[in-house]
Amino acid sequence: MTPHPYERYVAVGDSQTEGLGDGDERRGYRGWADRLAEMLAAGHPDFAYANLAVRGRLAEQVRDEQLAPALALKPDLVTVVAGVGDLVRPGYDPARTARAVEEMFAEFTATGARVVTVTFPDIARIAPLARRAQPRVVDLNARVRAAADRHGVLVLDLFPQRITADPRLWSRDRTHASPVGHARVAAGVADALGLAGFADWARPLPPRAPVSALAGVAQEVRWLAGAVGPWVRRRVVRVRPGAAGGGTHRAKRPGLVAVTLPEPERA
Repeated sequence: MTPHPYERYVAVGDSQTEGLGDGDERRGYRGWADRLAEMLAAGHPDFAYANLAVRGRLAEQVRDEQLAPALALKPDLVTVVAGVGDLVRPGYDPARTARAVEEMFAEFTATGARVVTVTFPDIARIAPLARRAQPRVVDLNARVRAAADRHGVLVLDLFPQRITADPRLWSRDRTHASPVGHARVAAGVADALGLAGFADWARPLPPRAPVSALAGVAQEVRWLAGAVGPWVRRRVVRVRPGAAGGGTHRAKRPGLVAVTLPEPERA
């Protein structure tokens, strides 16, 4: 049991907070926010958690669709993570995206809730062929940090952490975290909140077998063909499939309910 003052946690955001990459459509998705809620619920029987995040939502959609329902739940802890979907879109407006995020910061902190956000990792280290998007990531992170400073929002800064370049933290699309990655983000947020026992959340994973230059190129090509190509085609034909577009999806946990703790892992 880790002492903390929180009783009502609400998460808002997009597919990362919904938990894609940590589960599947049949079993459901867990994700870093669920994992954080489990940490906070341990030893706190009155703790309740809601997750309003929906895949495919841009920052303004998160604000317009999730802010009011989240406020109505009267949370004392809120996580706000949005904007990564915006920065990969044509016509991306960084000021507009950051403004939507800051408006959520302002509304939540005005209620007295503790608010936490997460910056986006260095995409050039995760997917070298996507390094052209790095300036957008750097700029949006700076805007989010500045907004967080203005409103007293806690920030888990992923960008400088070398662990985020480890491919084992990412699912095959390199957009969504793997179960290991979601677990690390949850532990990082727990550490930012001052919970004991999570200070080593960014420790390196055990060494993995080296990859040859040729194998590395082959991995990049497979990623382009398997993840980037379909993503581009969907935008060209304006198709938003259920697995990635968010059109018909709804919040997986729209109300505050008690957290079911996972079964202890067997040795």
